[in-house]
Amino acid sequence: MKTNKSLIRKSHFLGTKIRNLRKRNNLTMEDLSTRCIRINPEQAPSVSYLSMIERGKRTPSVGMLEVIATVFQKDLDWFLDGDDAVPDLRPEKGNKGGISGIALEPGFLFSNDILQIAIPEMLSQTGTSGKQFAQLLIRAHQEHNQNHFPELERAAEDVGQKRMPLSVDDLMRITKQLGLTVRWFNEAPKELLDELGVLSKNVSTSYFTPPGTLYLNSLLKAVPTRLKYELAVHIGHAVLHNKDGVKSSMSIGGAHDNEPSQSSSVQPQDILHAWRDFESSFFAGALLCPKLPFRQLLDRQGYEISSHLQAGVSASVAMRRMTAVSPYTHWHYFDAYTPGKLKAVYRGNGIPLPWGNMRQVQDPCQHWAVFRMFDVDDVASSAQLSLLDVNGMPRIYCCESTKVKDLAGNTHVLCAGIDLNPALLAQGVDADSMAGELKQLCVSSAGGAKIPATIKTALSSVANILNINWVARSVQKPAQLICARGNSCPRSPECYRCAG
Repeated sequence: MKTNKSLIRKSHFLGTKIRNLRKRNNLTMEDLSTRCIRINPEQAPSVSYLSMIERGKRTPSVGMLEVIATVFQKDLDWFLDGDDAVPDLRPEKGNKGGISGIALEPGFLFSNDILQIAIPEMLSQTGTSGKQFAQLLIRAHQEHNQNHFPELERAAEDVGQKRMPLSVDDLMRITKQLGLTVRWFNEAPKELLDELGVLSKNVSTSYFTPPGTLYLNSLLKAVPTRLKYELAVHIGHAVLHNKDGVKSSMSIGGAHDNEPSQSSSVQPQDILHAWRDFESSFFAGALLCPKLPFRQLLDRQGYEISSHLQAGVSASVAMRRMTAVSPYTHWHYFDAYTPGKLKAVYRGNGIPLPWGNMRQVQDPCQHWAVFRMFDVDDVASSAQLSLLDVNGMPRIYCCESTKVKDLAGNTHVLCAGIDLNPALLAQGVDADSMAGELKQLCVSSAGGAKIPATIKTALSSVANILNINWVARSVQKPAQLICARGNSCPRSPECYRCAG
């Protein structure tokens, strides 16, 4: 017979298990409380008490837990620490992007006070700056929301009136209306070590000084698409943050900024300024490519990267906006400056990273499309169908990559892609079986395999439904087996060992 004292010692994951069970059964706390009342009104938790149980603030009595266990048809021991039930501890992500979360249990170790002490210590020991940590938080928020920020879209539409394309003159008029005065300065690109210790060219492109002066690098005059983006970002700062542009200086190149390496201590201002920069950048994309007109353009063009020419923006802006305006939500976007280094990352489809943007690695999987493109000359863009293991199961991804030069003269590769499994499932296709079959074909063909006719038909059908031309092009080429780490290569023979 369990006592309440023994329950307290074994209930560290109890709240998480109850919360995840409730959500997976689509029950509100009111629903669960009502069902408990039907079973035993004397032992049933109230809604407020149930909330405290789920947050680890209270431990139920044995009798109350037995009632909850009856609702979910579980043994009482299932809720206790002896049964880890790992899948049930992991927060339900559904179709949300980014990596899977973890249960913040035992709750007393994840209190605000403890986290406020532990996080700075962790960042200090790993050499992660406050700005980098802020960017990770923002990226997680962006991926969780799958680039859906309607309030920023509306703010941009109010300013631009959903016009597309906007000219440089249009944007200059808007800056003037907002009380901004434009001044020009001259600065040439210079070589410096980025945050990963890699030498690249960087150039300062714009900065704002209160109360209302915007300084632009004269180099921007030769690249109207970049000039428009810079103006749009600063318009965003003026509209969203009342011209609070103290941290809104902008630069181009392999390094994230021209400032010396920052302290790993986390200051509240780091988070605030990074968030404001993100909002202004998202605003800029929405101003230059308003949702409805840009989606209509993409529909007419079959989501070709060349659509950026009609929109009057850079390929980078257009590809990032694809992930936000498409009715299909399972997108990713990478901006790679070298094989092994990603400067910009978005994973609304939860695809594992082929490396991060805080450190450079020596063995990136050479078969990722975003890295293969570095070795391709005289090709505007390239589509690729890929098989990648995620949580032990293969998934089918498709992407389009293009190689471009930035204002400082650095070559980098942009890549926009989608997870095809949800689209296949929507058509009644067993996506897991199809991905498994394709993976085995790739393994038996040294990593790249011609797509069988039956699978090609199903994928072509999905390409037509999604209206994405490069998905249709990708099925005409061999599918590629890729991995998240070179030293865990699924190919036979393994690329990593061959390279060694």
